[in-house]
Amino acid sequence: GGLKHREQFFNKKSVSTALVTLISILVLTLVLPNFTTSTPSGSYNTAQLLFIAVASFVLYFSFILTQTVRHRDYFLADDEDPSHHAEPPPTQIALASLVCLVVCLGVVIALAKALSPAIESMVVSWGAPKALVGVIIAAVVLMPESLAALTAARRNRLQTSINLALGSALASIGLTIPAVALVCLIYDIDVMLGLDAKSMLLLGLSTFTVMLSLHYGKTNMLYGIVLLVNLAAYVFTVIVP
Repeated sequence: GGLKHREQFFNKKSVSTALVTLISILVLTLVLPNFTTSTPSGSYNTAQLLFIAVASFVLYFSFILTQTVRHRDYFLADDEDPSHHAEPPPTQIALASLVCLVVCLGVVIALAKALSPAIESMVVSWGAPKALVGVIIAAVVLMPESLAALTAARRNRLQTSINLALGSALASIGLTIPAVALVCLIYDIDVMLGLDAKSMLLLGLSTFTVMLSLHYGKTNMLYGIVLLVNLAAYVFTVIVP
């Protein structure tokens, strides 16, 4: 978007609402486990895991309530262009969209599962760490949101692009953690949630630069380049630990 339109605008309230929720979930689920003392570093005991699962779900549900009901306008328009406001969709369209969303999500997950053996073989043939398989699978699963966000940014609809990006990040962790926790509690599976020191450092760098770049309600090409370099640094350190 910065390459094509130089400077783009969005509603600061939408970003602050999403980021405050996202950062809270990130710290509770991926950082705090490294500092608890009830279990070995990086993990939670049963009570802690149950609490974190409920907390993640409550935070995500609260964000969805804010985004879709209580403060819907934060995510529909920016201060510079009120024309971005949209009327609530009819019930039939909303239900049809929900069905299509579930179907498409199922297709994407099935595709990722079908591709995983081939991707793993490719990564092994490259001599790269197996952790790269997870990165590639995540990229496949998030591809629909990524392409939609890219299209919106090219059309100078950065608000939509940011909604997709931050909403996808929140859904990915805010719903995955409760689901994983539930499975682990039912089948008595140990799960390591805490990130290592390198990943925590990169997580801190990414969240800090996102907060700075989205603080003023407008953005440009430089902010995008910085965030992409952070992403490249993460992928590179997965390949070359």
